[in-house]
Amino acid sequence: MTSSTETGDVTGTRDKDYNLIWYVESCLSNALRLEQYIQDAERDGDNEVVELFRKAQADSRKGAELGKDLLRSRLGGG
Repeated sequence: MTSSTETGDVTGTRDKDYNLIWYVESCLSNALRLEQYIQDAERDGDNEVVELFRKAQADSRKGAELGKDLLRSRLGGG
């Protein structure tokens, strides 16, 4: 669905900024969820799955950090 309508009037936050905030939250939430998945795989002794989830968790953390850096620079924080 493509729309040229800005929804910032509803949320008070421009779409692109809202999307960036959503992305950071999603990355952080995913990193937390993956921690449980890692523990489940460790409990079952499945090291292949543990490594997969650890890599995915690292990627989620990296995405969150990149997003936070971009937000920080756009919001004028240090």
